[in-house]
Amino acid sequence: MPLYDVEYFLKRKRELEEIFNVIKPDLQELADYYSPRSVRFIARNTRKPFVKNKKIIDSTPLIALRNFSSGMMSGATSPCNRWFKTSFSNQISSSYNLKKWCAKQEELTREILYGSNFYQILPEVYKQLGVFGFSSIGIEPDYENVVNFKILPVGSYYYAKNASGRIDTFCRVYMETAKNISEKFSSLPNEVMDDAVNNPTKQYELIHFIEPNKFYKEKRLDSKFSKYVSVVILSGKGEFISYKGYDKFPYVVFESSFALDDYPQDSPGINALADVKQLMTMVKEYAKAVKKIVCPTYKGPASLKNKKLADVPGAYIEEDENGRGISPVYEVNPRVLELKQEKDELKQAIKEHFYNDLFAMILSTAERGRTATEVNELKEEKMVLLSPLLEQIHCALRQILEWIYDEELRVGIIEAPPKEAGGYKFDIEFVSSLAQAQKVANISSIERFTTFVSNIANAIDPVLKQKLNGEKIIEDYASYANINPAQLVPSEEIEKIKQENNAMENQRNQIEAYKEGSQIIQNMGGVDSVGADLLKRFGII
Repeated sequence: MPLYDVEYFLKRKRELEEIFNVIKPDLQELADYYSPRSVRFIARNTRKPFVKNKKIIDSTPLIALRNFSSGMMSGATSPCNRWFKTSFSNQISSSYNLKKWCAKQEELTREILYGSNFYQILPEVYKQLGVFGFSSIGIEPDYENVVNFKILPVGSYYYAKNASGRIDTFCRVYMETAKNISEKFSSLPNEVMDDAVNNPTKQYELIHFIEPNKFYKEKRLDSKFSKYVSVVILSGKGEFISYKGYDKFPYVVFESSFALDDYPQDSPGINALADVKQLMTMVKEYAKAVKKIVCPTYKGPASLKNKKLADVPGAYIEEDENGRGISPVYEVNPRVLELKQEKDELKQAIKEHFYNDLFAMILSTAERGRTATEVNELKEEKMVLLSPLLEQIHCALRQILEWIYDEELRVGIIEAPPKEAGGYKFDIEFVSSLAQAQKVANISSIERFTTFVSNIANAIDPVLKQKLNGEKIIEDYASYANINPAQLVPSEEIEKIKQENNAMENQRNQIEAYKEGSQIIQNMGGVDSVGADLLKRFGII
């Protein structure tokens, strides 16, 4: 006997759909001006013909969106670079074995991501995020690649958040062929089973609903008592074809801003929409102005009505008996250059909304002859604007990496962390080029501070150099600069080297003391003096 019935989930679907319908017209408008084929408000439209759009008459928003996606891909999650690292909350004082285990886990995770379809779907994720303010990925275990990702079309799902603002309810409506349904699910109606053999490409509408389980019981193996309840309903038939539970939420939603409501209301596409509309209008008016110059409306006597105008410049045009010829109805002199300048300014504003100027900062500033210092300062200023969006992206990426970490331990492809990690939380830090750009100020402050102390010590008192904790400075610098821990000598080894150096220094001091004492004795007692005679001279015996 199920803990929930079909009607309960259908009712919850209608509730979420009602909330989503409030923003649905806005999403459709955004799609019309940026990405007409990226939304799917009706699940059955999977095989609809090529969508034609007459609102996009200038490619600037498409180019800006493409640059945004490429910039975020290369700057935040480049498959060629190390864009994240793992540690535990006590990493600063942890052992070398723990750091080595973390480095191994990082490398394994990178191989899993690279072997899956993660990097193939990310560009589309960033496009949806840039336009609509949110995008969603479905995560499922995979026997061959450990994990598989699926990007969902905007409009095909709804979600809700708990009191903490974390997404814990998700409803997805999608189409699936009879063949794929039969491969994924075992409890199916006879009609679907027959179509899987006789008509495998026939599509059925499915509803996947997942939410926190009201009957959740910790440490119970039965899936019905898992943290989340997950059901798949065959729409139209009104019956379950899957009923199970999850301990990990299988969907990750990228959001452009933290929303108190269910869906974000801020994104580059939303903010640039007014400029995009104005640009499209201005492109039309600009075309009209050019047309009036090139192809004006003519007037002339009725007798020349059927005369064909010559297109050759300087061609002879016949006049009537009164000497009247053909001439423009009116002459216009539109200020085309001013119109073009305003149009170009709008294009630049649209690209700035999508941070294109940040991603092309080095190229655009190099052409103007600016110094590297000026480029770095400008980059830091732009990073201030990008930081809120980047933090939201990191929040979603952290959920994906934590999901993979749990899966690695579950399937046993990596050993459990060393005992030193007991009681400490697994942590993920992002070290991509964009994340590193945010830390440039920390690296610069370390360099300026150490240089300042060294100069003061050299000028006033060398003892002041002891104010610097060199080992801690090196570790912090390596952390900010994303240096692999394997490239640093462990603190334990440094301590051993210090002890050996101190022992050797003490030994050298003792030898020098013995030599100096022997020389003093020789100077005081002469070459013939012996210990007893010398002691008598000193009055000791």
